[in-house]
Amino acid sequence: MDFNHELSSSAVCIDIERESLRRELFPPIEPFSTGELKVSDIHTIYWEQNGNPNGYPVLFVHGGPGGGTNSQNRTFFDPTFYRIVLFDQRGAGKSTPHACLEENTTWELVQDIEKLREHLDIEEWLVFGGSWGSTLSLAYSQLHPKHVSGLVLRGIFLLREKEIKWFYEGGASALFPDAWEKFRDFIPEEERGSLVAAYHKRLQSDDQAVQLEASKRWTAWEMITSCLLPNQDALKRGSDEKFCLAFARIENHYFMNKGFFPQDAYLLDNVDKIQHIPAVIVQGRYDIVCPIMTAWDLHKRWPLAKLKIVPDAGHSVKEPGIAAELVAATEAFKEVLKIK
Repeated sequence: MDFNHELSSSAVCIDIERESLRRELFPPIEPFSTGELKVSDIHTIYWEQNGNPNGYPVLFVHGGPGGGTNSQNRTFFDPTFYRIVLFDQRGAGKSTPHACLEENTTWELVQDIEKLREHLDIEEWLVFGGSWGSTLSLAYSQLHPKHVSGLVLRGIFLLREKEIKWFYEGGASALFPDAWEKFRDFIPEEERGSLVAAYHKRLQSDDQAVQLEASKRWTAWEMITSCLLPNQDALKRGSDEKFCLAFARIENHYFMNKGFFPQDAYLLDNVDKIQHIPAVIVQGRYDIVCPIMTAWDLHKRWPLAKLKIVPDAGHSVKEPGIAAELVAATEAFKEVLKIK
């Protein structure tokens, strides 16, 4: 089957409110193909394809940065309809070298997505990303809008200074003071003027023990605050040393460099480039990591993007209400991604 997206004027705003839409995750599946793509002299990225080899392409963009993909990421999509593409960004997951910061910027990741699209011989795809994945999805779509037929975004993160300060400089601590103390107290009092900078120093340390302890503290703070109610799977990730090292080092590297964006509100300022692309934004009302203010700011600048606020959810993609609405979004998109 050849697929092409055909959008009528009434289909620009995707309807995910209908009760008839499926909201359960699809059963686990295994890839029908996997591979590695050398994207620079240093970096090789892992990719996989799942579902229908002749289906409509959808790209899953993981969070972090540095989070990597996992098998659950495949289950948001109907495997009979979609050709589901996952990849691990530079330094993350199965990509090599692990936790490497050299030649690791937003714009190099955008280039990697284009290289992967060309490698897989895909003309256009639905792009699906949450948290940092929403950041990278927006950056990619604004630079390559002709290759993006739609966007499903979750837990919006625009990497503005006020968002970083909220989570890493004391705002979120009002809701998680117990977890915050463990994150803050790793840093001497005289260096607490910027915890992001203080952690950067330790995550770059030549002392591997210091680097590892810093990565665990950094990761634990985000894992604890990601869910409305405590989630043991998330907490376990905070003790996985390999995961923590990539997650913390890469995430902190991007935050220290302000996402490598030329100005603070870069993604908001360029949203006009994607106004024509149908989109769904799924946002937890009680998201502490990426507060709803950011999704609201984006929606106000992009009113045709459907904003779905989940009333009983935090940040994590594993929150039942978040997962349900993401599945509903991919199901709703099936109706506008028509077979040619």
